[in-house]
Amino acid sequence: MKLLKDKIILEGVVVNSEILKVSSFLNHQLDVKLLDAIGDEFSKLFCKKNVTRILTIESSGIALACVVARKMNNVPVVFAKKNKSGNVPEDVYTTSIYSFTHNKSYDIIVSKNFLHKDDNVLIIDDFLAKGSALNGLIDIIKQSGANFVGAGIAIEKGFQDGGKKLREQGFQIESLVIIEKMDCCGNIFFKN
Repeated sequence: MKLLKDKIILEGVVVNSEILKVSSFLNHQLDVKLLDAIGDEFSKLFCKKNVTRILTIESSGIALACVVARKMNNVPVVFAKKNKSGNVPEDVYTTSIYSFTHNKSYDIIVSKNFLHKDDNVLIIDDFLAKGSALNGLIDIIKQSGANFVGAGIAIEKGFQDGGKKLREQGFQIESLVIIEKMDCCGNIFFKN
């Protein structure tokens, strides 16, 4: 997606060969025009999947998921919580994921009230690197008995193996931008 790639080139900050900050437009401050275009793109890519729910993980995926949901006939957005609070019922799906960005494991949860065996679930997230978060969300979908129809990812780090491994399992993973390499000089090399 040219608009997203151009935004990464203009405003993305390469911290090191593995970390790209997109805080000014995607996961701290939001560029609503860009989000709208991302929503259009994911809606086109998954329009034939009869999506009944969109699943993401707090917090950076929520804005993207909401825009996509609006483009897909306002299907409900469910987000996995990283911390159980007093307002979450006891009856939850849970799994553990590892965040390489934060260097820690999280138990994520989704209330059983919000995912059902007759749902067709699309996952939307901002980044895909090694695939821990995406695998955790797929596990939650499997626990619910729902149908996982695919995942829409804004930015994939192609130099890590998460996307490759998920595609090898036969999953439809659609990344709008795939980064092949980043270097210590701040250069970003994109696939295609």
